[in-house]
Amino acid sequence: MPWNQSGSGGNGDDPWGQRNQNWGNRNRPNQGPPDLDEIFQQVLSRLRRFKDRKGGGDSGGGRGNGSDERRPGRGLGKIPVLVLLLVGLGFWVFTGFYTVDQGEQAIELRFGKYSETNGAGLHWHIPNPIESVEIVNTQKENTVQVGYRDVGRGKQDVPKEALMLTQDENIIHIQLAVQYDIKDPTNLLFNVSEYNLENLADGVVRQAAESAIREIVGRSSMDFAITEGRAQLASETKSLVQEILDRYETGINIVTVEMQDAQPPEQVQDAFADVVRAREDEERFKNLAEAYANDVIPRARGFAARIVQEAEAYKAAVIARAEGETARFSQVLDEYWKAPEVTRERLYIEAMEQVFSNTSKLVIDQPEGGNSVMYLPLEQLLRSQRNASQDVLNNPSSGQAGVAPVGGSQTGLRNPNRTSR
Repeated sequence: MPWNQSGSGGNGDDPWGQRNQNWGNRNRPNQGPPDLDEIFQQVLSRLRRFKDRKGGGDSGGGRGNGSDERRPGRGLGKIPVLVLLLVGLGFWVFTGFYTVDQGEQAIELRFGKYSETNGAGLHWHIPNPIESVEIVNTQKENTVQVGYRDVGRGKQDVPKEALMLTQDENIIHIQLAVQYDIKDPTNLLFNVSEYNLENLADGVVRQAAESAIREIVGRSSMDFAITEGRAQLASETKSLVQEILDRYETGINIVTVEMQDAQPPEQVQDAFADVVRAREDEERFKNLAEAYANDVIPRARGFAARIVQEAEAYKAAVIARAEGETARFSQVLDEYWKAPEVTRERLYIEAMEQVFSNTSKLVIDQPEGGNSVMYLPLEQLLRSQRNASQDVLNNPSSGQAGVAPVGGSQTGLRNPNRTSR
């Protein structure tokens, strides 16, 4: 009997006639809850029949039998819809689970409004369209290139960003590399227009870095920016970029700003290269001159200090000697007044001792009755005697007879008759 035809008698052939009967199995009335597998099989069977009915039209005009016969059919049609709703609800709830990796933060939004921030781990939120999640990597360092782009293994210049005007009205070509990370993803999400993490560098950091470097270069001369001012320009640019980003509360932290290149435009690079080489030669000559001065000046100062010290030592020695002589003379004078004769004799002997100690002496052995007055070239004798003594020391076999050293600076002449007058 088709499901849309009513039974002819009230004998229970109509499965929908009794509402308190178990609808899941008409052969087991009032026997407890139905078996779930049986229910699903019946639901699938009813769905197939419903599909066949929709495709082949009504059979037997069963829809005109009254409202009591149509009501059970509508109750059965709610069963697959409810199951689908439960399955869909379960899938919808399951989509609310998400995982946050280390170094990332998840921002939960409820109807587009900030709800909370979650760290690493497994979390759940009310699925779309009620809540949504934005995950931001806060530890990854991104790089922005200003004035150039990396293309494969080379670089491609971007003159629109690289060419800038200096304070002395010269054009300079500058390339920067800016590294940054995210310190506050909430500010990044709500304060940066058209937020997109992949295009963040193009939209925010690059514009701020370009604006900052143009301001810094506009306050500097071209020579300073090309030569010794690169490190200072990079440091000032980093501070200014960070100030700009903090002013707009972007939540971006600038890690480093590196000056990749700073040079004049290509059309005048040769002339500026000559200027740079001349400046380098000037610095080299200055360094050589300073090195020479550092070598000569200390030596001259040391020599002058040594002369001064020697003069002071000589002065001290002369003064001490004069004071000693004065004290000695005073003592001798006191002794002289006590014994004049003895003091004169002692002074004479001391004077002769001092004189003879500083002169060369000869001892002449003269026989009795000889001529006591003679002329002798004493200096020549002493000189020849020194030469002979030196020859004897160097070559003992060539010694001269009649001449022998007496000792010290004194010399004895044994045979004066053999000496030329």
